[in-house]
Amino acid sequence: MVWRDAGARLYRNQVGNGLRLPNINEAVVEEAIADKSIVRTWAMRGTLHVIAAEDVRWILTLLRPRLHTIIGTYCRKFELDEAVLAKSQACMIRILQGDKQLTRPELKAALGQEGIRTHDLRLNLLLVRVAIDGIICCGCRRGKELTYTLLDEWVPSVKPVNHDEALAELTLRYFASHGPATVADFVWWSGLRVSDAKTGLELVKSSLLSKKIDGQSYWMASAMNNFSETLTNVCLLPPFDEYLVAYKDRSAALGTIDFSRIVTAGNGLFKPVVVINGQVAGTWKRTIKKNQLDVETSFFAPLSKINHDAIEAEINRYSTFLNITA
Repeated sequence: MVWRDAGARLYRNQVGNGLRLPNINEAVVEEAIADKSIVRTWAMRGTLHVIAAEDVRWILTLLRPRLHTIIGTYCRKFELDEAVLAKSQACMIRILQGDKQLTRPELKAALGQEGIRTHDLRLNLLLVRVAIDGIICCGCRRGKELTYTLLDEWVPSVKPVNHDEALAELTLRYFASHGPATVADFVWWSGLRVSDAKTGLELVKSSLLSKKIDGQSYWMASAMNNFSETLTNVCLLPPFDEYLVAYKDRSAALGTIDFSRIVTAGNGLFKPVVVINGQVAGTWKRTIKKNQLDVETSFFAPLSKINHDAIEAEINRYSTFLNITA
């Protein structure tokens, strides 16, 4: 059952970014941001996500109380009190008005002119706090730099969604797209309180299927597809991919592999991983020099020639996505 669950998760997560959408490249993703159909901003757990434009406001409104609590701890550590946060917000609104898109260095310079300290992690915290307050979001890239712009000028406002509707919608979307998953997984992914996650599940559980595995309740979409013909056998997953980061319990994908083998020592950041038939089989890293992609792989066990060939094909697919030579 665990094996099948891992496969289901992998297939269900084959929607949402360049890895999961066939026949697109990186430019198409950036075009979707430029035409404002998707928005890059900080949301779940206070981390950077890409969200459909029509969903960004109700998701931020739902998550904001918990995000304030989470980021508040770090703000206090760096002496960013409410007065500093309000001053920073007012400064960003003023300098970004008129559909301006400014880079981090430009925002840093403007905040510095107002006497707002931005060293260490302060600039990061200020940007995240103003973004989760629904004031700014990311605009288009300028070269390799992200830009920032006012959310209200970037995306038209929509009809507000009340709290229970938003909670039910986020809960249903999570379990329908990430199931089989537990309440603990949903709490980890969303950053919501356990009580809110349980309330959300109560609101939508009639639309979901539940199964007990080793005494634990797993929830998923009520209609499950047959994955045997559509499951991708080999995937090169980027750091922080939903297949791993969206679950508190990652044992279905890791099996007997120790979690420490897929994170970077010292900072705990996820490494890019190779997944074969739903199971993490190794790690990989890329180097891009002069429009050429080099990929190094490291596996936890010997691979068959079939899997080596499949990985080679995935590397070529990834180079096509980036529009460079592998």
